[in-house]
Amino acid sequence: MTPRFDPRERLEQFPILRVLRERVLVFDGAMGTQIQSANLTLDDFAGQEGCNEILVETRPEVIAAIHERYFAAGADVVETNSFGGQPYVLGEYDMAHRSFELNSMAAQVARKVADRFSTPQRPRFVAGSMGPGTKLVTLGHIGTDELFDAYKVYAKGLIAGGVDCLNIETCQDILQVKLAVLASRDAMAELGREVPIFCTVTIETTGTMLVGSDIATAVTVLEALPVDVIGLNCATGPDLMQESVRHLGRHTTRSVMVMPNAGLPRNVGGKAVYDLTPAELARFQARFIQEFGISVIGGCCGTTPEHVTAMAEAVRGLAPAPRPKDYQPQLASLFHSVPLDQDSGPLIVGERTNANGSKKFRELMLTGEVEGMLQMAKEQVHEGSHVLDVCTAYVGRDEAGDMLKFLQPMVQQVTAPVMVDSTQIDVVEKALRAVPGRAIVNSINLEDGEEKADRLCELAKRYGAMFVALTIDEEGMAKTAQRKLEVAQRIYDIVVNRHGMNPGDLIFDPLTFTIGSGDEASRDAGLQTLQGIELIKKHIPGVRTILGLSNISFGLDPYPRQILNSVYLAEARKHGLDSAIVHASKIIPTHKLDDEDRKVTLDLIYDRRSEGYDPLFKFLERFTGKKRIDMGAGTDENSLPVEERLKKRIIDGNKIGIGKHLDEAMQRYKPLEIVNDILLDGMKVVGELFGTGEMQLPFVLQSAECMKAAVAYLQPFMEKVDGETKGTMVIATVRGDVHDIGKNLVDIVVSNNGYSVVNLGIKVPVEQILEAARQHKADAIGMSGLLVKSTVVMKENLELMSQRGISTPVICGGAALNRHYVEEDLRAAYTTGPVYYGSDAFSGLHIMDELTGRS
Repeated sequence: MTPRFDPRERLEQFPILRVLRERVLVFDGAMGTQIQSANLTLDDFAGQEGCNEILVETRPEVIAAIHERYFAAGADVVETNSFGGQPYVLGEYDMAHRSFELNSMAAQVARKVADRFSTPQRPRFVAGSMGPGTKLVTLGHIGTDELFDAYKVYAKGLIAGGVDCLNIETCQDILQVKLAVLASRDAMAELGREVPIFCTVTIETTGTMLVGSDIATAVTVLEALPVDVIGLNCATGPDLMQESVRHLGRHTTRSVMVMPNAGLPRNVGGKAVYDLTPAELARFQARFIQEFGISVIGGCCGTTPEHVTAMAEAVRGLAPAPRPKDYQPQLASLFHSVPLDQDSGPLIVGERTNANGSKKFRELMLTGEVEGMLQMAKEQVHEGSHVLDVCTAYVGRDEAGDMLKFLQPMVQQVTAPVMVDSTQIDVVEKALRAVPGRAIVNSINLEDGEEKADRLCELAKRYGAMFVALTIDEEGMAKTAQRKLEVAQRIYDIVVNRHGMNPGDLIFDPLTFTIGSGDEASRDAGLQTLQGIELIKKHIPGVRTILGLSNISFGLDPYPRQILNSVYLAEARKHGLDSAIVHASKIIPTHKLDDEDRKVTLDLIYDRRSEGYDPLFKFLERFTGKKRIDMGAGTDENSLPVEERLKKRIIDGNKIGIGKHLDEAMQRYKPLEIVNDILLDGMKVVGELFGTGEMQLPFVLQSAECMKAAVAYLQPFMEKVDGETKGTMVIATVRGDVHDIGKNLVDIVVSNNGYSVVNLGIKVPVEQILEAARQHKADAIGMSGLLVKSTVVMKENLELMSQRGISTPVICGGAALNRHYVEEDLRAAYTTGPVYYGSDAFSGLHIMDELTGRS
């Protein structure tokens, strides 16, 4: 038997967690702030500018002194100097092969200091800091296997070095979180040493993680994984974290950790200045403990030993409130969490993204038309589906390849969670590894015995997935209500008692068979299934039920199928059905049927035959040949003017069949006019929606892809004249900085709005930037950087450009910058040309419009 992950029991098992039974645990403050104040030279970094991780080898006494200051200030825990310790991040400094070694050294440096400060009455601890890296896996910047392997090496080094826990922090991508947790657990297994996992996500001022996940999504995913402490860090001060802290405090069963910045930074003279005082931070933290039951506090960017002292004093004597005992299981996409219990009706699982059930989907899959497949998925969400069943099984095809080809873009573009529908274990595992949110596996059963069921349970537990469980065993499909219950009880025992999953992770499908064939053996199949639903809900507490609804009407014509499916769904709900796999727009509210319609259909369902009356034949007589009713709502796009159609296509990111609309538009407009006056209007709306937080990042990229496709379609019809593009931008991450996420987003947005972008990459010296600007006749240069010291590099670059008399406009952007620093310090450094502040990707676009006169 595999024990269930119980956060309350684990409070007894590890010294660092035992503290949480009695008092609040205090973490340290910022590492980077303290390193910057040490005034180190390039030699201290062994010539590897920007690589703080090397200091545990070159200047271990500096790092040890920082740990000492935090312990002396009142911290219970210090974090290792390993925030950028992934192999691929260190690879930017040609040190990928040293990841294990440097992380182990970082842990050892902190361990020695912690041991000196520890007493029997007050033990001190070391948390292994595991940062987010520089690439977003959900957006395809790095592969899932590469990121998993990187985190595994990362964790092994820290665990081998002696940390008391791992802190997977500053998480910006929920798939990154999942892979980091899995890799950390594997590292523990290989080393034979288990430590608790802490995990903090970063919620931006937009109210979501960088890729668009809200806090409820993060909780749904983390509640399903073996994580001991869940929390928030970075991005903002405590004032802007309050609603997210409130959600954590009220919903998660895990201990909660809050590590804010010392407010939002201001860049003053090339240095980040944080205005939140120690006393103000301490007051917020004390209130979070008292109101929301927070158990772990600390500080992120800009916090100092003085902040830690204030927090430690403010929370002395405060004990965190007990955590909620239960978390109602939910599913999650990349963007949203979806409750299994819907207020307005059953949980609807869309059935059309299934190669076995949808001819249209299968044909699109066979011809490789992924965009068409994605459009079918979006239509189902629009029609009311809460979850999408995805099946790519087809004879002679690479099922796993087809699954990933569809899933990888789907999870970025579709807001509904995924039901992975496959009988192949390798396909299930590859799909679960690619899904950012919390998925459900369709299905587990006992047709092939218990061994396959055991393997599926291991996968579901590892990836935090749920199950649809079919009432099938070695004897076949259970047909009577009692047999359905017996098989369900056996599956429950395997999943819950043997493998330690929760009852709420099971949704039983008691299966139904068609009652429209006239086969005597299946005349009461609908009734047996209804009774099976009742028995399962009565005798197996905590589980839910689901039906593949269309099976009940298999073999009938479209309209009779629609009637029977709709009435049967209503009856199943009365018997306790929680969910249905169904084409949502084909369900008719039963109140729209007349009394005789309902009577005949119910007679068929309950097999109410009598002498001279067969409800099946009466049903067929009544409904065969009539037209199916489509309950889907939506405006036919062809009713819109072509200008509005194309603009809507850009906003929706729908490029399927856009060519016919462009052809129509070219009857009235020149291709360049279509781009500049219609398509770019759509992209402007996208920019406005992104700026207000109404559109998440993956949907912005989707719109950009649609724009790219439209421009490519129009390109052959454009006159070949100079100035086809609106202008050119050369963009680069400055010397010493390896972060490129923001820069690459600027590239996507600007290049898909009519400009040419020359993207030079990361750690680019000023000479390379200037040469590219000269060669490509750039209208503007974009300098990007995440680190505070990168703002100093920008200033140095601008001073050199000024000395050379260069006047090319420069746009500076990055997390460490603010408007005041750019418009005061950087403008003062560049006396020969203009400098602009690029607060985000769309501001860079607006500046290019102004510079080129295309606004």
